[in-house]
Amino acid sequence: MNTAPRIITDNETFFASYDQLQAGDIIAVRLRLKAGEEHLLLDLAQRGIHLIPSATAQLASRSKAYQARIFSQYMVPGTTVVYDANQLLTTIPRYNELGFGKVVLKQDRKNAGLGIHLFNTIEEVFNLTLSNSLPYPFVLQPYLAGSRDIRAIFLGDHLESYERDNPNNFRNNLHCGGLSTPHTLSPEQELFCRSIMVRGNFPYAHIDLIIDQHNNHWLSEINLRGGLRGAQIKGAAYQKMIGTLHLRLIADTR
Repeated sequence: MNTAPRIITDNETFFASYDQLQAGDIIAVRLRLKAGEEHLLLDLAQRGIHLIPSATAQLASRSKAYQARIFSQYMVPGTTVVYDANQLLTTIPRYNELGFGKVVLKQDRKNAGLGIHLFNTIEEVFNLTLSNSLPYPFVLQPYLAGSRDIRAIFLGDHLESYERDNPNNFRNNLHCGGLSTPHTLSPEQELFCRSIMVRGNFPYAHIDLIIDQHNNHWLSEINLRGGLRGAQIKGAAYQKMIGTLHLRLIADTR
């Protein structure tokens, strides 16, 4: 006799019942996994357990390196994930051949601008890695001078976006002192963002766009959750909408 799928909506219940989960069960919560525990996402998928949000979205939200691999077609041309010293050495001549000067380095698991670094050349990156000050993997991309930083929040029927700017720091994150002003996504920018969400199976997202001086748009980062300091929607309303979206996704899964 078929039994109704089990629906789990909190991390405590998930970890307590991990070994008892069966195909068709639903985990409708963003899992609090420690670094190195991401393999559990693969195990759940292999066992036929439904994840809301998806395993891909949860892993991409945790790892900038993973983002740069699966969303490379949407990112600034030349964006590269560097996993070890040998790969960095092969990246140096390629960057030099393409004429890249300043480069941005993003540490894999740091947020709020704390893991973003600007170097005058890729050689400076290599020199710093020799002291083991920069752990692998990390993301490298050409620095686009004069670019703009746009944060867009896609949450069910709610869509809002704003520009972040910091005249005294290349890090535009509000956590680092940036200021926000309202921004309206163009139809092309909105379609671009939604195609990224489809590629990563994101049911909702905070998406950061880079707008270069030629008005081209590129993906900077995507996450299931981000700061709300510059957003119109705030904590309680935000959480309520997340819960509503999860209920809809559970209904669609069943």
